[in-house]
Amino acid sequence: MNSPISSSFSDFTDTNAFTRIPRVSALAAGPGGRVVASVAESDEHGSKLDSALWALDPEGLAPARRLTFSEEGESAPRFAPDGSLLFSSRRPDPDSEAKGAAAVWRLPEHGEAGPVAWTPGGLSVCGVADDGSVLATTSVLVGATLDNDAERRQARKDAKRSTIWHTGMPIRHWDHELGDVSPRLVLAAPDGDIRDLTEGADTVALTGASADLSPDGGTVATTWTERVGGGQTRTGVALIDTGSRKRTTLLAADDDQEYGSPLFSPDGTLLAVKRTTVSTPTDTAYGFLEVHPLEGGGPVVVDVGDLTVKEYVWSHDGTLLVAGDLHSSGAVLAVDPHTGRVRTVAEGSVFTSLAPAPDGSVYALRSDLTTPPRPVRLSPAGEQRELPAPGAVGALPGAPERVRIEVGGVPVNGWLCLPDGASGADPAPVMLWIHGGPHTSFNTWNWRWCPWLAVARGYAVLMPDPAMSTGYGHAGLNRGWPRLPDVVFGECEALLDEVLERPELDGSRTAVLGASFGGFMTNWIAGHSDRFSAVVTHAGLWALDQQHRTTDAAAHKTRVHGHEDDLPEWYRNYSPHHSAERVTTPVLITHGNRDYRVPISEALRMWWDLVSGWDGPPETMPHRFLQLTGENHWVLAPSNSRVWNETVLAFCDQHLLGADPVPEVLPW
Repeated sequence: MNSPISSSFSDFTDTNAFTRIPRVSALAAGPGGRVVASVAESDEHGSKLDSALWALDPEGLAPARRLTFSEEGESAPRFAPDGSLLFSSRRPDPDSEAKGAAAVWRLPEHGEAGPVAWTPGGLSVCGVADDGSVLATTSVLVGATLDNDAERRQARKDAKRSTIWHTGMPIRHWDHELGDVSPRLVLAAPDGDIRDLTEGADTVALTGASADLSPDGGTVATTWTERVGGGQTRTGVALIDTGSRKRTTLLAADDDQEYGSPLFSPDGTLLAVKRTTVSTPTDTAYGFLEVHPLEGGGPVVVDVGDLTVKEYVWSHDGTLLVAGDLHSSGAVLAVDPHTGRVRTVAEGSVFTSLAPAPDGSVYALRSDLTTPPRPVRLSPAGEQRELPAPGAVGALPGAPERVRIEVGGVPVNGWLCLPDGASGADPAPVMLWIHGGPHTSFNTWNWRWCPWLAVARGYAVLMPDPAMSTGYGHAGLNRGWPRLPDVVFGECEALLDEVLERPELDGSRTAVLGASFGGFMTNWIAGHSDRFSAVVTHAGLWALDQQHRTTDAAAHKTRVHGHEDDLPEWYRNYSPHHSAERVTTPVLITHGNRDYRVPISEALRMWWDLVSGWDGPPETMPHRFLQLTGENHWVLAPSNSRVWNETVLAFCDQHLLGADPVPEVLPW
């Protein structure tokens, strides 16, 4: 790939500088060859990431140019049909009552930005019609309307009232509460008039909704969720006439399948959707990409092979572009929506934020294990050119290598990141990282789990894609289901044993680390193996009978795994807390208080079990707990990310390299 980018960061021993690397997070392509990126940077104190919009040179020659500068930040760029740039921002507007919530703003090619629409619940753009009408999501307090929502929100704030009246599930999602507001879809006309298209929607119907607006502005396609028995929900796709606001069901969900991510074709006659089967104790959820003609006829089901679909977008000529995970890497496919025929546009990297341009080229963010997301132009001929943008990374402290082994006749792939200078005379200690999900892949850059911070300190990092990883078709997703840690560890351990045959790796100094599902794996491994010198678990599941009914995903977990009285053997064998007394390896627990996917109660219970079960003097107890009181399932604040990385590395240094113990008062 042709790249004009010079190195701007290469010292991976400096975690503070690492957390301050600018991050390109979204792209938009517009008429006249214009390309805009959203770039997030740490504030002065490292307390948060602030986003701004930058103009990029589509030819990849000139430096990027910053477009917006407000303290509140700007994000989610999208070009309107007239060539102006829409974006989301909490910046104040002195000429309106808009304050606090995100509004939609419009930046003309020449001139200053001005507000398009605002609601007290904030606005997030879903689609733009040819006449400039904007479809957006917002919310109102339960029982409120767009007209009185601001007044009711202020009254609630003044009274410091924080009650939520629940009438069913769900009640939480990742890191925020559900049930106090009703999500809505609104249509903002070019003159700024806003209409609620979904008056009467309850608190569940549009939670996490994915919606799109037809090019003529006459129809909205949206996901629509309904509660069913047993605490479950089902999500289908509905069509809403923007004139009458009449809603009709297009694709109904049932006990076996659901639908999501509807997207209109440029001529408005086709709708791309993702059909997902409902997971069961014997089968995980499988995704199918379908193209539905809106004027009648059956859908075209697209065969994407082993690709796990992550996103799709229509090009200007009516081709459907699809990006996803593939074989521990990624690819972009072009789909003929009428025949389902597929051709490969790009591969060998992970591509996100696809942004087709009118000239047939496609802009995207390209990343892999060595490079954070970087804007690239994919030409119609298949050539790739990187565009100058903030946040480039230069020389790495080592190199990645694909590794592979067969386990029971099934290939298991992964990446081995080797530090420079590792040799038979000076072998490197080894970290085994187990990814979360479990349906994901170690195929791209990760700001929280960046292997190069460990490699810079002399560690080799092995990152397998074992059973249930994405990018290996439905068979790969289902291998090891329903979340069988012995199957996953068997494959990870086999690949670890294979690479430890190398003289440049030291098999006597190893650690195992993981987060979320990977944290569940490390917790389970801690009670079933003593081969590692240290265990690091972030947001890990510990007591499955507890977690399955307190997670925000309780409906899914209980549907697949049932009750412990129904499956006593599964819970006894696979819930890590049953093996607490067998944990002899030093364990570092890290967890965010605002994590609702794996509630903090998992860490609290694990910490009690480990501390109360320690037989020796308290001062000799080797386990540690890093509590992140302001974080959720991830570690987002740059300052917390620095502390997390330094603590993890210091804990491994102590137990693998014989370094000094982590201080009682953290110095970072």
